[in-house]
Amino acid sequence: MNIVLVVFDSLRKDCLGCYGSPPWGKVKTPHLDALANESLMMTRVFPESLPTLPVRRALYTGQRVYPFVNGDFRLKGDFVGAFGWGPIPEEQDTLAELLQENGYRTGLFSSVYHMFKPSKNYWRGFNQWMFIRGKERDYYRSGPLPSQKEIDYWLPPAMQSEHNVALLRQELMNMYGRETEENYIVSQVMINAARWLEENQDADKIFLTIESFDPHEPWFVPEHYRRIYDESDAHEQVLSEYAKTNEMPPEILRRTQANYSGLVTMCDRWFGYLYETMQNLGLLDNTLLIVTSDHGHSIGDDNYIGKRGYPSRREVFDIPLLIRHPKGIAAGEQSNLLIQHTDISAMILESTGIKLEKPIHGQNFYKNAIEKGAAIRDHITVGWGAAMTVIDDKWWLNCKVDGKGAFLYDLTVDPLLKKNVAANHKDVVDNLFAKGLADAGGSFPDYVTEATKKQVDSPGCSPIAARLR
Repeated sequence: MNIVLVVFDSLRKDCLGCYGSPPWGKVKTPHLDALANESLMMTRVFPESLPTLPVRRALYTGQRVYPFVNGDFRLKGDFVGAFGWGPIPEEQDTLAELLQENGYRTGLFSSVYHMFKPSKNYWRGFNQWMFIRGKERDYYRSGPLPSQKEIDYWLPPAMQSEHNVALLRQELMNMYGRETEENYIVSQVMINAARWLEENQDADKIFLTIESFDPHEPWFVPEHYRRIYDESDAHEQVLSEYAKTNEMPPEILRRTQANYSGLVTMCDRWFGYLYETMQNLGLLDNTLLIVTSDHGHSIGDDNYIGKRGYPSRREVFDIPLLIRHPKGIAAGEQSNLLIQHTDISAMILESTGIKLEKPIHGQNFYKNAIEKGAAIRDHITVGWGAAMTVIDDKWWLNCKVDGKGAFLYDLTVDPLLKKNVAANHKDVVDNLFAKGLADAGGSFPDYVTEATKKQVDSPGCSPIAARLR
């Protein structure tokens, strides 16, 4: 059986129509909604570690990255994006390598520029790989420099900090020449991936990984997509400030949300192009098609724009997962099993029948999901920097790895994480923290604990500290 894995960066689960809608209104995703009708839709999927590169290391290997042992990367040609922000360890096998060794022809098409910086190795095991360039701070072009008039058009004066202007300047240079929709990056990712499928029809088995950095910010999108959600004459705004939004003018926040929504709809449109190519090639009859995300993004939620691990939020941590089986197994059904990215890796490997010489952290959930069977996990732990998030059927705990600064939410009555009840349930905080610590192997690297000492408590947290029993 062929396997096609599609990962959209920063795609919010609630921005797929099949899952619901964000606070600012429903987003149009007709192609992915149609896919959901043909797929098993998982409703409780979370990363193993965050953000961008730790996610992909976990997904590409099936191995746990948290608690970031040997993860304090400070490599030339890159910035310190977060703990674990580095290459895949040499001793870990990747899905592509394992499948390649077992007769699969493998391909990777990605616009996630972090994967291709100096010292990175995320293309290991792929017979053909392509880096579609030009997103965010990718040094794709060095000139000509955008004029102040261009900067003023895309960014309100109040947001023109040195950092924001530098980011916008690089992105605008990278955008030169994008005169038609087909020249935009998500379009090029899907067009080139579809071409690879056409060119490799002679392969007995294929494994294709498609990584779209869209809808990651900056949220540049053709105007006709933005106008679906906002036809006002508000000032343009395409950046994420990673800051509170209480002082952002309402019309600017709406424009920001509209640009993100428009880019999600554009991603959906070009996913439809890929899907139709697979249909025309007859690949839907023999291909396991998987669509997911690495994380979401807050855009005005809880008065914040950006993504962070402390305090953790549902719109960032709760991710979509659609699994279309060529035989129509569980089509249109849902499963609420609690799973993580590493479990997707295990499912892919299990579907191929490959026998692993070394165990992985991920667990295959697919049979239990389609048969409404038992849970494979009673909780999950997500690591991000010096903070952990532990989630089970009833509770959501987020705290620093020393147990301090706790947020605890009762998911049965507060699914949107509005009321911190940590001070009222100290035993629950203790129990969940102990599980998170156990998932870390019982301790944390020194550099992680040192970072914890420098991280201030987030406003609204409980001053209680988790205690080990």
